[in-house]
Amino acid sequence: MRERMTANALMAQIISISNQKGGVGKTTTSVNLAASLAAAEKSCLLVDCDPQGNATTGVGVDRTDLKGGLYDLLLGDMSPDDVIVQTEVPGLHLVGADRDLVGAEVELIALRDKEFRLKRTLEDLRGRYNFIFLDCPPSFGYLTVNALTAADSVLVPLQCEYYALEGLSQLINTIRAVKKSLNPALRLMGILLTMSDMRNNLSQQVAQEVRAHFGKSVFKTMIPRNVRLSEAPSHGKPILLYDIRSKGAQSYLELAREFIEKGAGNHDKAKGTG
Repeated sequence: MRERMTANALMAQIISISNQKGGVGKTTTSVNLAASLAAAEKSCLLVDCDPQGNATTGVGVDRTDLKGGLYDLLLGDMSPDDVIVQTEVPGLHLVGADRDLVGAEVELIALRDKEFRLKRTLEDLRGRYNFIFLDCPPSFGYLTVNALTAADSVLVPLQCEYYALEGLSQLINTIRAVKKSLNPALRLMGILLTMSDMRNNLSQQVAQEVRAHFGKSVFKTMIPRNVRLSEAPSHGKPILLYDIRSKGAQSYLELAREFIEKGAGNHDKAKGTG
């Protein structure tokens, strides 16, 4: 299950999917982008950093069946091999969030190296995967700090609504703060416009404003509002397994293609400047 990558393959890129505003499509993007990349034969690890555990159930894993999860990596005595599980999607593995993760924020406070525990764990896993995705909670606590400290880059899902723009500046400031004090190599990989409806004037205005301000940092692919995409999590399936013909599935497949181009280019550039 946990096959090693070939020696000439790129070491894993670690991407934090983050936005301090809830309901913008972080988990939907984490699950479906990872699944789409796995379908493109890119090995992926999805790490559920949110105590709600929606990414865990979203790939069809029952939280009560987990022998261990992210909590046990951060605060327990389990190794990655003890907690990584295979999902229904070939090539997509999961470190799940069980109910113990709720207490991690409090327990991390007392630890001297609290910001770097996830980083040290994931460094040992880079050789196994092409991509490692960190699905962050909608808050700026120690779980999010650990994810941003461990990540090479941040992907920001942004809902095509006015209030989402207000939260974006706060997130950019957060990324700058983490970059300055904890992770100098952290960079913005891109902004993904989600829940778009281009028949709606507001969606068009938000998209235009974000692209005008952030330019090429905004993904060309936009994720539309889609009923099938909303239904898939209740069935414990990524959209590719639930309805591959839906607009939601096709959008995430297109995003995966763009992501590979953008991600590989950024990764190679970062290696060259290191």
